[in-house]
Amino acid sequence: MSNHYELSQQQWERIRDVLSGKPGDPGRTAADNRAFVDAVLWVLGSRARWRDLPSQYGRHKSVHKRYRRWASNGVWRRMLAALGPEDPLQSLAFDRGHQMLAVKAEASGAAQSLES
Repeated sequence: MSNHYELSQQQWERIRDVLSGKPGDPGRTAADNRAFVDAVLWVLGSRARWRDLPSQYGRHKSVHKRYRRWASNGVWRRMLAALGPEDPLQSLAFDRGHQMLAVKAEASGAAQSLES
């Protein structure tokens, strides 16, 4: 990752097609998927509370609600699978009670926990 809390261009290119909200997907089109993923990475990487999310990423309640929706829909698992087992994001603890992903990508065969 170029910034500790942001996706690199290479990571973005690997995951963008597996995220929800693409043109053609049912429901609303999410023009801000990359900013949203960066917001989640900020919370997870900094080990901060959602309410401490910098305003540049949007309203923390909206980001958290979308985060939980993606968790329940398996989007984070698909993202990690697309990144591959050697990607640095695999080591983030996406499961700290109110966070999610102590999930290794499905492709790695690791145990998965999407509690939030």
